Amino acid sequence: MVQAQGTEVSARTAEIVERLAGLEGPLLPILHEVQADFGYLPQESLTVIAHALNLSRAEVHGVASFYHDFRKAPAGRHVLKLCRAEACQSMGSDAVAERIKRLLGIDFHQTTLDGAVTLEPVYCLGLCACAPSAMLDGEVIGRLDAAKADEIVAEVRA
Repeated sequence: MVQAQGTEVSARTAEIVERLAGLEGPLLPILHEVQADFGYLPQESLTVIAHALNLSRAEVHGVASFYHDFRKAPAGRHVLKLCRAEACQSMGSDAVAERIKRLLGIDFHQTTLDGAVTLEPVYCLGLCACAPSAMLDGEVIGRLDAAKADEIVAEVRA
C-alpha cells in the first residue's frame, strides 16, 4: 500500500468513522478498518478518530499501541509472523527465528529495504502440536525447520 498524504487520509478516515461510529464500542472496529484501508494507522487518522469519538488522542493512541497487530508504518508486501510462545521455543523456534532474521537481514518489527517482507513476533498461533509455527500472509505453517525457513525466505524474495 502506498503511504497516503494528509487531507486524503483525513477524508478517508472520516468516511470510515461515519460508517462505523454507530456501533457499540466503535473504536476497535474503526482502527481495524483504517488499517485495512491504508495498511497501517496514519497519525492523521488517530486525530480524526479521537475528535469524532470525543476521545483524547492519548486514549486512541493507547488503544492502537496496546494491540500488536496495529502498525505505525506500512508493512512489506509479505508479513511473516514467527511464534515466540513457550511450546514453539521448546521445539527450536529460536534457532529458526535467528536463521530467518539472518537470511532477511532484519530483526523483528522491521521490513526489508526492498519492502518485500515485514517480520513480526507473535505469542501463540494455536499450532502448539505442530511447533514451531509461523504465519505467512495469513497462512499458518507448522513444523518449521531450517529447510522450511529457507523456502519461506525464497518465496518472499521472489
